[in-house]
Amino acid sequence: MKFGFGQALTRKEDDALLRGAGRYVADVAPDATLHAVVLRSPHAHARFGISDLARVRAMKGVRLVLTAADITGLGPLPTPGVLPDVAIKVPHYPILAKDVVKHVGDAIAFVVADTLNAAKDGAEAITVDWQPLPHVIGALAALKFGAAPVWADQPGNLAFETSMGDAAATKQAFAQAARTVSLTIVNQRLVTNYMDTRGVIAEYDGDRYTLTLGSQGSHIIRDIIGGAVMKLPPEKMRVITPDVGGGFGTKLFPYREYALAAVAAERLRKPVKWVADRSEHFLGDSHGRDNISTAKLALDDKGRFLALDLDIIADMGAYLSCYAPYIPWLGLGMATGAYDIPVAHARLRATFTNTVPVDAYRGAGRPEASYLIERAVDAAALEIGMAPDALRRRNLIKPKALPYKTPTGKIYDSGDFAGCMVHAQEIVDWAGFPKRATAAKRAGKLRGIGMATYIEACGNNGPETATINLDKDGGVTVLIGSQSTGQGHATSYAQLVADHLDLPPELVRVVQGDTDRIATGAGTGGSSSIPIGGVSVDRASKTLAGQLKEIAADALEAAVGDLEIANGAVRIAGTDRAISFADIAAHPKASPDKLKAANEFSNEPPTYPNGTHIAEVEIDPDTGITTIMKYVIVDDFGATLNPLMLAGQVHGGAMQGIGQALMEDTVYDVQSGQLLSASFMDYAMPRALDAPDFVFETRNTPCKTNPLGVKGAGEAGAIGSCPAVMNAVVDALWRAYGIRHIDMPATPQKVWQAIEKARKSSSA
Repeated sequence: MKFGFGQALTRKEDDALLRGAGRYVADVAPDATLHAVVLRSPHAHARFGISDLARVRAMKGVRLVLTAADITGLGPLPTPGVLPDVAIKVPHYPILAKDVVKHVGDAIAFVVADTLNAAKDGAEAITVDWQPLPHVIGALAALKFGAAPVWADQPGNLAFETSMGDAAATKQAFAQAARTVSLTIVNQRLVTNYMDTRGVIAEYDGDRYTLTLGSQGSHIIRDIIGGAVMKLPPEKMRVITPDVGGGFGTKLFPYREYALAAVAAERLRKPVKWVADRSEHFLGDSHGRDNISTAKLALDDKGRFLALDLDIIADMGAYLSCYAPYIPWLGLGMATGAYDIPVAHARLRATFTNTVPVDAYRGAGRPEASYLIERAVDAAALEIGMAPDALRRRNLIKPKALPYKTPTGKIYDSGDFAGCMVHAQEIVDWAGFPKRATAAKRAGKLRGIGMATYIEACGNNGPETATINLDKDGGVTVLIGSQSTGQGHATSYAQLVADHLDLPPELVRVVQGDTDRIATGAGTGGSSSIPIGGVSVDRASKTLAGQLKEIAADALEAAVGDLEIANGAVRIAGTDRAISFADIAAHPKASPDKLKAANEFSNEPPTYPNGTHIAEVEIDPDTGITTIMKYVIVDDFGATLNPLMLAGQVHGGAMQGIGQALMEDTVYDVQSGQLLSASFMDYAMPRALDAPDFVFETRNTPCKTNPLGVKGAGEAGAIGSCPAVMNAVVDALWRAYGIRHIDMPATPQKVWQAIEKARKSSSA
């Protein structure tokens, strides 16, 4: 099948998007649309009172002002992502703060007007009496005795505490170890910067609501905003998701503005539109990462790992966002990485701080876990005087040990972890690095090389149902509840359809993001669209192919076993007698149920993508600037549906990791609680010039727990890149100055300061 599984098709979506013919939320403009803005807190923690609203409501163009007193019927934003067997007291997360704000950017009013400028004028005219309260910034500060409480009924700012693994066995293994190594690292807070900011257009027809918004799953938004917050039955709310310019986890969650716009549309009986500007996105959308962790490794006298002990502190921000508690807990499960570590124990503490809530960001806990173990392994290699690749080769799980159960209960089904590493080393010319380092030194530069042998768990975000209908023109329509945010689902699902129906991509119409047309949907998250949604599409296509053959058998007066599908038709094998799909659709015996097939798939065990990233960097010691000279990725994704699209996913994820490693940082002022990096003037993002010339290959071992053999790929690039780059940076600094550690982001200033400190220490 020339359009099927494994073919390097270019994306069918791109023509319209590149010509500016995409339709994003900001492009949607129903007649008589009103515009809304959110009034947000300038304080990290404060009591407040709003007065003189009658004057604001009477302003020219202002149609509605909502405060907490006006929406008492709305429930709070819920937190469905709680942990098994862990008691968590979830604080009230109001749609609008009533008397107290908990972070800069907390929402206190929603102003609707004829124009956006009139809404801004109205919000600016609101009189607010602010009474600042003590605040706390940073997870370590929040846990200190006497720290300002974020919530009066949450003593010590501890949101929850849990653990995983065998504490007693781990302690015993450390007691018997020949060597132990400890490393504390910061996995800094990030802001998810997608191309189109969040927005919503709400409409109300007197009976039901319609929300048009950018999301990673329309059904999730409907069920939480419509069901949990507005207390509506599902049929009373329709959610439509048009084109989406990036999501990375952050657009999966419900947000306050969706409910506020719906209430405003109901009261005004006109469409209400709200779109965040970029600075508002920094202050109002969930952030990612923000862990401070200590890893301790126990080794025997031959360099074999005996045990791993982790202590992780995760900053939750001021409220518990949708899946926030689950994210660091998910990382605990992957704590031992791809290594044969007999016993492990991990302690997790989550804290409240007066900052924007934190939630899933590309990889969701897995990048944090991979970064911690991979930096710890390099630190151990330095400590015991063994090459980092040799230490990994000694401790990586062997293929013959699979399936392998980790100390945290994960069961790895397939893979050749050392095989990917060795192949990546061959591509990058690992053996030739010393010569390149010597040449760089002669040029006044510091050369370093680093690797990460990562593994992640994903591909079990379901169930997902795919419904496929044969259309009158002989093409098909695929209805599915996953949501493309730029990944190319329309092309990838068309390829799976082609495997059974042999249709070109232009005859496969993929419909997503409409709760009226699609009955159910798990949305897109956890690299599950192909491992879960793809299996549903594949199986539904196969079922439909069988049903079409049954109709064709009657039309052609032949046995079903003698028929084959080719070029959008069913024919008698070995002859030119055939009937097109269009004619099948018009056949008298083609009942609607025969022209439709559906399949639901849910994969309980996760899939385990894995691989090796190797980065080679050069540092200018006079400026601290780090340049990536080589970057090699060898991944095991089980099976490759489309190599072109796969490379795009991996490149994009790796660039997000490189951005975190070298430049991105969310900075709060401890004294004022202000977010200092609240725009692109202060928050550095990687650009095209920062991208290395990636060399990417796959070395696939089919997944044994997935019917398609696939393992998921959307998050992998962001998981392997941070530790590879930082290990390379530390390698360069260690070779030249004996510097053993530097935290992300390795900005020019931070690297230069580390070098200057080492120089002064050496001189002293």
